[in-house]
Amino acid sequence: MNKINTELVKQLIIEQFPNWSDLDIKPVKLSGNDNRTFHLGESMSVRLPSEECYVPQVEKEHFWLPILAQKLRLPISIPLAKGKPSKYYPWPWTINQWIDGETINKENISDLNQFATDLGQFLNELQSIDASGGPMAGKHNFHRGGNLAVYDKETRDSIEKTKEFFNEDLLIEIWETSLNSKWVRNPVWIHGDIAPGNLLVKNGKLCAVIDFGILGVGDPSCDAAMAWTFFDEHSRKTFKEVLKFDENTWNRARGWALWKALITFDANKDYSSIITDESFNTINVIIKDFKSNNV
Repeated sequence: MNKINTELVKQLIIEQFPNWSDLDIKPVKLSGNDNRTFHLGESMSVRLPSEECYVPQVEKEHFWLPILAQKLRLPISIPLAKGKPSKYYPWPWTINQWIDGETINKENISDLNQFATDLGQFLNELQSIDASGGPMAGKHNFHRGGNLAVYDKETRDSIEKTKEFFNEDLLIEIWETSLNSKWVRNPVWIHGDIAPGNLLVKNGKLCAVIDFGILGVGDPSCDAAMAWTFFDEHSRKTFKEVLKFDENTWNRARGWALWKALITFDANKDYSSIITDESFNTINVIIKDFKSNNV
């Protein structure tokens, strides 16, 4: 397969959407891991799966996102056209409506507590939409919304490999607490990757949610990991109050955050500055929060 770059996108547009072939094409500033994303003119974007395992996201997004968008107050990614496999690129791909906004960070949010409220309200709206027929958690979305135990061995291995940095027994306790319950209600819609790179702000406020490739239905706890990965103590409390999850669901949410932070830290601990590593800081936030809630 050709390298996914601007020239490849130009070839695909000329071949399949010649009416847009005169539009400028350039990479976006921050592209995700699952897809490579490019500006197409001023009002569209092109998304191409980076690996074959991400290809199922294309059909899923084209079918479900127009339905969900009608029921959500905040803008979300909207597919405009679907590209076909070709001699230049072997998989289906997407042209989306471009949503204006900045990827969030601590500096461009005017009020972190208001942002926590707005994000919690978006998730409440998403979870309230009828999930009948929605894609159940599985390989297509890396089990987001499914049973956290699918990552049990990977997490325990990471705890073992990072025990020189963290309290091994405490991490095992946090992890096992997250595994001690399951979602027993009807499946609800989940975004699957609620993280800074997929949230946009304008004028300091949440303005859109993008990248629904890991969309599915199931246990919503995975969508609450930002409680520890992004929010501070006060905004975390606000986020929890808005979502109104029970204690077991919060325990599973903490488990999702711990799993991702551990495997990320383990993979990078030999190559980054430990003090400034985000996953290192997240794990310490999780530990502090767990201890404060289990005194």
